[in-house]
Amino acid sequence: MPRWDLMTSDEIGALIAAGRDLAVLPVGATEQHGPHLATGCDTISAATLADLAADRANVLSLPPLAYGCSLGHTAKWPGTFSLHPTTLTTVAVELGRWAVANGLTKLLFLSGHGTNDAPLRSAILQLRFEFPEARFATMGLWDISGRVGALYFRDGDDIHANQGETSILLHLRPEMVRMAEAHDVPDVTPGAKFSYAMPATTPTGVVGHPSRASADDGAHMTQTIVEDLASWLTEALAEDWPTLPPGPANSLQTHPERGQL
Repeated sequence: MPRWDLMTSDEIGALIAAGRDLAVLPVGATEQHGPHLATGCDTISAATLADLAADRANVLSLPPLAYGCSLGHTAKWPGTFSLHPTTLTTVAVELGRWAVANGLTKLLFLSGHGTNDAPLRSAILQLRFEFPEARFATMGLWDISGRVGALYFRDGDDIHANQGETSILLHLRPEMVRMAEAHDVPDVTPGAKFSYAMPATTPTGVVGHPSRASADDGAHMTQTIVEDLASWLTEALAEDWPTLPPGPANSLQTHPERGQL
């Protein structure tokens, strides 16, 4: 398995020199997941699935970042540690710089937690500016493909510790699940015009129907996620730069304000 922290410096250098210059950096969270799921859910899920998919695609997976932007959970329930959005952005930028320094030219931030998205996208804006020769992307586990997203959001749009997350851990790490404590809380946010912190949307820290979870469902989700993420990584590794259409050679100099919107 090409996992960065299990390899030597020479092994990493040889793999990158052989053209496998793409790595996956799982970004998780340490936060409450209701009374039935352990606080490392988002980190363990993202890291394990990243390792399995990277192994299949023969690209590198990096050690996970176990802290994310979890401010929406507040301090109502024990278990949450959160970075501020700007802090997560800074950490992601610094890790991206080290990825480039190691010879990587492609880096995927794979998030297991929803509100990591904005800080990671902000980091990519800066990294893309600093390293125009490299490429960066971010996605949540649920963004990998349409069929993966459909599995995650079966029981709500604003889910947390729901059927999907619970099923994955029942399959991957059953010791992190207390099914006797799994109680359903319907999603109350459809149609809402604003976003809300979790104390406004759930009395328990759960949104969704974890009582429907099973290890078999988790095995199916894991297989689907690994297949589709491995395909994404394989395609990303081979992706060429966009082919620019012909145009005036001095267009940017003539109209410097017409940069990317």
